[in-house]
Amino acid sequence: MSSDDRVAPPVTGDERATLRAYLDYHRATLAMKCEGLTDAELRRRSMPPSTLSLLALVRHMAEVERAWFRRVFEDAEAPMVWSGELFDFQAAYDASASTRAEAFAAWEAEVETSRRIERGAASLDVTGHQPRWGERVSLRMVMVHVLLEYARHNGHADFLREGVDGVVGA
Repeated sequence: MSSDDRVAPPVTGDERATLRAYLDYHRATLAMKCEGLTDAELRRRSMPPSTLSLLALVRHMAEVERAWFRRVFEDAEAPMVWSGELFDFQAAYDASASTRAEAFAAWEAEVETSRRIERGAASLDVTGHQPRWGERVSLRMVMVHVLLEYARHNGHADFLREGVDGVVGA
C-alpha cells in the first residue's frame, strides 16, 4: 500500500459532519486496502469454502450503498448492482470474473449517489422507505448503518490484504 492519504475524521463537530467524515474515512480505508493489487490478487479468496475477497467486499459495498441510499431515498425499484431484485450476498461476493475497473466503477458511482442524496437532504431526520424492512428509516439511521457495514468489512479487508501480500495497518 502507498502512503495513507485518508482525511481523518474530526474530533469535534456537529453530528452530520461527523457522520459524513467517518463514512468517507471508512470508504477511503476500503479503497486503500485494495490499492496496488492486481485483479487476481483482489479476487484471492480468504479460505474455502468462503468466496470472500477484497474485490467481493468492494462489490458488496456497492450494493450496500445502493440498498441504503438510492433505494431508500430515491428509487425503491432500482435493481441491485449484481443481485437483481433482492440483496443477495453470494451474487456480490462472486467476484471470480470481476475486475478492479468494473467493481470500483460501480462502487464509486454508488458512493457519489449516496453523497448526493445525503448532501441534498434537509436534515438527518429525513426519512425514506426501506423496502426490505417495509418501514420508514431516517437518514441518520442509514448513515450509521452504512458506517457500521464499512467498519465491519474493513476488518475483513485487513485480514484479506495481509493474506495477499503481508501488508497490515490501519
